[in-house]
Amino acid sequence: MSEDPTRGAGAPQPQPHPYGPGGYTGPYPHTPQQSAPPPPTAGSGRVPGRSALAVGAIALALVSGGIGGAVGAWSVRDSSGPVVNSLDAPKPETQSVAAAPEGSVQAVADKVVPSVVRIEVAGRTGAGEGSGVVLSSDGLILTNNHVVAGGGQGAQLTVFFSDGSTAPATVVGADAVSDIAVIRTEGRTDLTPIELGSSENLAVGQEVVAVGSPLGLQSTVTAGIVSALNRPVSTSGDNANQASVIDAIQTDAAINPGNSGGALVDMEGRLVGINTAIATAGGQSGSIGLGFAIPVEQARRVAQELVDTGKATHAIIGVQVPSRDDAYGARVVEVVPDGPADRAGIPDNAIIVRVDDRVVTDGDSLIAAIRSRAPGDTVKITYKTPDGNETTVDVVTASDSAGR
Repeated sequence: MSEDPTRGAGAPQPQPHPYGPGGYTGPYPHTPQQSAPPPPTAGSGRVPGRSALAVGAIALALVSGGIGGAVGAWSVRDSSGPVVNSLDAPKPETQSVAAAPEGSVQAVADKVVPSVVRIEVAGRTGAGEGSGVVLSSDGLILTNNHVVAGGGQGAQLTVFFSDGSTAPATVVGADAVSDIAVIRTEGRTDLTPIELGSSENLAVGQEVVAVGSPLGLQSTVTAGIVSALNRPVSTSGDNANQASVIDAIQTDAAINPGNSGGALVDMEGRLVGINTAIATAGGQSGSIGLGFAIPVEQARRVAQELVDTGKATHAIIGVQVPSRDDAYGARVVEVVPDGPADRAGIPDNAIIVRVDDRVVTDGDSLIAAIRSRAPGDTVKITYKTPDGNETTVDVVTASDSAGR
């Protein structure tokens, strides 16, 4: 059983669920691997025949090159026409670099790369790397909670900027439920904030660009499209009892370990999402073209709350639902007395099939739909009763902070 963002803090959270043979995982943490052991010395044991084979292969390559060179030389000398050699051409004059075409990936990269950083985390419980997005010139940076939580309590954070400079950072606030965190660098007032866009205006098929630090490779730019919208994605939280269910933007832009907290932008370089998770197949851990980002509207609201109060709130409707069920929709296991759903007349055993105009297929999709809203918003909930009757009611969402 898991609860939609409805019963408040302390209630069981939905657990990660498999995605085919693999599952959803955060692209972070990327933990640098130890270097490979040095090759054996001449005095060590070796596999008979391997050295000879290697030498033979090198010799064959050299001989083949020699034959090719000889044949080429003979052909040139035998030709009666003029000989043209590119190596003899004069070095071209230095030319000014043309401006990137407006709306191109190059133009987007030129604009966005200075606003995306690499984050290193080192602590007692672990170390790793992630990405972040500059929010203010004086050092506010938006990232994922699972990036800063990787090192545990008291971990040291170091931010690497695209110009090669670095700065220490501290956590302003972090929220495991939405997987959003805000950190602040020390001693910087000259940073380039990213321009915030709108994820509400995104369309499937629209071109997007991802910027981050996969595998520690800072300022990596990849491009793709919006593959789907409102994709419910459940990823593991800080512990086994908590999971983050995000209402994700799905993209085929390559996202890999280390991209978490980085930027997903439109073709005008405006932030539309925070790259957060990838789907994996079997034992694979890299990109298979299924990346997921938190919509900027949700990230912006949570980030502002973290800056203002150090905590974030989440919308709830007061029902408990399983993540997966045989029913098509979210089956209501329990309605919280005097909660939003109870006041709207939603009964136990009802099956919620829509939130506003969004189809609800299971508990996770209900959780994602409700958490995408702010406490106090009014949503239209459509549900079916066991006798097949369908009803639509207005529900005013509450805040989970009341139960903290």
